Amino acid sequence: MAISKVLIASLLVSLLLIQLVYADQLVTSASNKGTTAPMKIDCGGACAARCRLSSRPNLCKRACGTCCSRCNCVPPGTAGNQEMCPCYASLTTHGGRRKCP
Repeated sequence: MAISKVLIASLLVSLLLIQLVYADQLVTSASNKGTTAPMKIDCGGACAARCRLSSRPNLCKRACGTCCSRCNCVPPGTAGNQEMCPCYASLTTHGGRRKCP
């Protein structure tokens, strides 16, 4: 009689552990399914293209690089198109002017 109680108790504990492991795997796979890390862009290349016509290319590349590293986005073209990267367009200096070229 005592052996059957121990057997039933160990069976219940093992089933509980199996259920917990299965539930943990489901939660882990569900949380990893839609969260792929965003690709980092080549800020140096993107800013070189953005600043190629600038009258002050070093200053432009430095400001663009800062904005790119924060936003992971650089608008296309050499000027304008800031609506393509809302984060890039929203960064301002202490004086309230746009930080990003």
